[in-house]
Amino acid sequence: MTLSAEQTNWFQESFDSLVANVEQVVLGKRHVIELAFTAMISEGHLLLEDYPGTGKTSLARAMGRTVQGTSSRIQFTPDLLPGDVTGITVYDQKKGEFEFHMGPIFANVVLADEINRTPPKTQAALLESMQERQVTVGGVRHELPDPFFVLATQNPLEQEGTYPLPEAQLDRFMFQILIKYPSESEELEVMRRSAHKAEVTIDRVVSPDDIARVSAAIRSVPISDSVMRYALRLVRSTRVGEADGGEIPRVVRDYVSWGAGPRASEYLILGAKARALFAGMTHATPEHVREVAMPVLRHRVLLNFNAEADQVTTEEVIGGLIEGVPVEESPAAVRAQMDDVYG
Repeated sequence: MTLSAEQTNWFQESFDSLVANVEQVVLGKRHVIELAFTAMISEGHLLLEDYPGTGKTSLARAMGRTVQGTSSRIQFTPDLLPGDVTGITVYDQKKGEFEFHMGPIFANVVLADEINRTPPKTQAALLESMQERQVTVGGVRHELPDPFFVLATQNPLEQEGTYPLPEAQLDRFMFQILIKYPSESEELEVMRRSAHKAEVTIDRVVSPDDIARVSAAIRSVPISDSVMRYALRLVRSTRVGEADGGEIPRVVRDYVSWGAGPRASEYLILGAKARALFAGMTHATPEHVREVAMPVLRHRVLLNFNAEADQVTTEEVIGGLIEGVPVEESPAAVRAQMDDVYG
């Protein structure tokens, strides 16, 4: 199924409205907001690593209101139990039956604050909900609302007493984004709003049904085999010993101990198709793949001790791979392929 020009324009206008609406609250973070909505509409989840006070709670609440949904915040602590996330079954003596009390996971947008400060058992309860989009309590399954989007955070400070997520669990997140402090002018505007108690009205731009409609449309965005092969080569270039008969990139051979898995390839394609749709384009290109490559790969590439010794960062490794992996076809050739297939 191909998308009409009217559909493409509606998707682009809706996405721009979503981003602009939330940007009223979260100042100077348009790229973060765009990636957050890209993950939500692609039915993925987002992991933020940021310092305190950079607007993550405001982002989650604004996103929930913008899509006419609900939002919740879970503060992860060492004593948090799985039932505090998913909910519990309580026996009602008057009715003589068990009743399920929903936990904060039952919201359209869930802020999982400082997820690495809670034990693995509680982390697993959240990640199971992310993967299955349901919770099972007392042998009874309970469906989570649609859309369902988890925005989890990790604090890069004070790592003592934390429980770092294993690589297999990090892989459940579509994107990992690093947030920086706001600029001087942006921070000044935040101070003005706080000092004068200025309230910003967040409009309800789209409905949950509209989000589901766009999510389904993403699957219909055309993408050529050459672009898919480019995304695959980019992912496989991160793996030691996966050079497909070619030479392993030096930066990988020297500094990478573990590369990205197959889920990275899937998210690269979904993210690229979403970026194309929101840009008003009829098909995805290698440029759209590159736009999402860093947040998709950042938490899936594990560096070794040589990288630490040489002060080489994950961003530098991935950036080198993005620049080094060639694109087989030109943009004109990709457009021609799409014209041949879809007319």
